[in-house]
Amino acid sequence: MAQAAETVALSLLRKSDAEMLDEARRFHDLMQSRRTVRDFAPDPVDPEIIRLAIRTAATAPSGANQQPWSFVAIGDPAAKRAIRLAAEEEERAFYSGRAGEEWLGALAPLGTDWEKPFLETAPWLIAIFAQRWGVDEEGRKIKHYYVPESVSIAIGLLIASLHSAGLATLTHTPSPMGFLNEICGRPDNEKPLVLLVAGHPAPGARVPAISRKEEREILHWKTAP
Repeated sequence: MAQAAETVALSLLRKSDAEMLDEARRFHDLMQSRRTVRDFAPDPVDPEIIRLAIRTAATAPSGANQQPWSFVAIGDPAAKRAIRLAAEEEERAFYSGRAGEEWLGALAPLGTDWEKPFLETAPWLIAIFAQRWGVDEEGRKIKHYYVPESVSIAIGLLIASLHSAGLATLTHTPSPMGFLNEICGRPDNEKPLVLLVAGHPAPGARVPAISRKEEREILHWKTAP
């Protein structure tokens, strides 16, 4: 029988219903203002903000608490240039036919194309890798559980943290993007999932006039009669 894990006291302040509603409304309003940005200013961003946002992301729950993620914060201009060139090569193939007409039709209202200048303009790129398996101190392979789910939750926390700090973000997912392993120096057991662009929006930046689904389309209650 497995030995019971050591425990510590939970640290969570209980709030009144009114306080909880105030906090929930405040956070909802903050995140309601979040938009994907493609026009970034080159203005520098304190790396401590990036570090803290990644540390926040790493608080995400994960299968068996294995924390199967790696984050690479990229501020080096040469590395960003290499990433842009590699990403645009994949994107040209994507927009030239790999995606198919249906997919390209869905993207058309957003006005995107293969050119990705923001990969160089923005001060920070954050490459998020999923550790498909782990390796112990003796080099033995360790099975990881619920890897995509765990890393996806962490990415959500990362985006929310950066937005809360006042930064704009863009989730970029060129496919395939194995080039990130080489540029970032990550091992083969790590699969790149998202390249997150972070920085200040360019002055006068505009975003597509899109809407989010109505609450009735996404929220379904199942309560006692």
